[in-house]
Amino acid sequence: MNSMKHVPNFITCLNLFAGCLACITVLTYHNQEGAFLFIVLAAVFDFFDGFAARLLKAYSSTGADLDSLADVVSFGVAPGLMLYTYFNSYESSYLPLLALLLPVFAALRLAKFNVDTRQTTSFLGLPVPACALFWASLIPSLHYFSPSFSMVTMVGLVVLLIIFCLLMVSEIPMLSLKFKSTKWKENQWAFSIIIVAIILMSCCSVAYPLLGVCLSIIAYILLSLLHNILNCD
Repeated sequence: MNSMKHVPNFITCLNLFAGCLACITVLTYHNQEGAFLFIVLAAVFDFFDGFAARLLKAYSSTGADLDSLADVVSFGVAPGLMLYTYFNSYESSYLPLLALLLPVFAALRLAKFNVDTRQTTSFLGLPVPACALFWASLIPSLHYFSPSFSMVTMVGLVVLLIIFCLLMVSEIPMLSLKFKSTKWKENQWAFSIIIVAIILMSCCSVAYPLLGVCLSIIAYILLSLLHNILNCD
């Protein structure tokens, strides 16, 4: 039974491994879709390491630190490299470096999360996996709408980059998908996020499959903002 306490950390290491594979896939093979799949796999492992820790009651400071270190790679460095390689198609020596803001702000967000006791049941600021999934799905989707790199695309991406970096370190409350029970009344916002995500991904599944993931993250942010407005004192 004592060995079971290592299960969550093992799953976290799988998260880190998947994140490293995402980095290799985008840098060596220039395969944005493949990198997206590895980031999704890392997100799955990230969910199950916390689930396993709660199930086995195997909490530790080592596990918390390992989780953040893995997340920096999988949800900071990996999507940052995806954006970096995309920016490389624009003739500029400095523009691709802006993509490195993603891992920097992801690290800031995770360091803040580790010491913030207010974020046990909900989040303050955009969770790093959500930010990663947005960029990992947006960048491959750009090839559908903007095959050649344009100034409009560049400006739009820089603006989005700044917004998402600020969202990660903001004090804006964000909804959590941690279910308290199976009852609708107690989890209506979490269920709403899932339902909206399913609808968006279903609508985009034929023509633009990854765009549905990107739109689902935007819907998550908007629903969180709506929740804040409706529940403000």
